[in-house]
Amino acid sequence: MIISPWVLGFANVYNVAALSAWALGAGIVVFAAMAASTPRAWDEGINALLGVALIASPWTLDFATQTKATTNAVIVGVFVAALALWAMLSDQTVRDRLFRRQQTR
Repeated sequence: MIISPWVLGFANVYNVAALSAWALGAGIVVFAAMAASTPRAWDEGINALLGVALIASPWTLDFATQTKATTNAVIVGVFVAALALWAMLSDQTVRDRLFRRQQTR
């Protein structure tokens, strides 16, 4: 995500799509590294939220008319959110908490 503005040709410090890609991409990298070093469910939860923010960014930051930037944000956002949710649900502690809540209802 961080290098995508250069690869896809929308890198410009005045372009909100590029700024969004750089900022959200950096956040994803930081929290993914934290999750890799010491796995905790909240790290993956933040990455899932960053993925959703990436999906919504073309419309919330008003760059949806930039086709390459929008397509990139949506595809990478879906990928990041899906992997983060999968990683959260792979955590035995999270699964135990979800299962216990369903039993008590």
